[in-house]
Amino acid sequence: MNTIRKFAGIIWLALGAYAGYFSITSIGLPKFTSGLAGNQSDMVFGIIMLFILTPLIVGSLVTFGYYALTGEYNRED
Repeated sequence: MNTIRKFAGIIWLALGAYAGYFSITSIGLPKFTSGLAGNQSDMVFGIIMLFILTPLIVGSLVTFGYYALTGEYNRED
C-alpha cells in the first residue's frame, strides 16, 4: 500500500504541474488579455484565476504529492 501512495504522490505532482500550466495558458492569460481589450468582467476573472485560484490549486496538489512521496502518509502496521 505504501508503494501505491508513493506512486500517487508522483501523479499528484504531475497533476499540479499540469494544472498550473493549463490554468495559466488556457484560462488565466486569455481572460486577462481579453479584459485588457475592453471586457471588464473577463479581466476580473483573469486576475482571480491567475493570482488567487492557480496558486491555491497548484500549491495544494504539489504539497499533497510531496508528502505522499516522502512517506508522511505511510502506515506502520
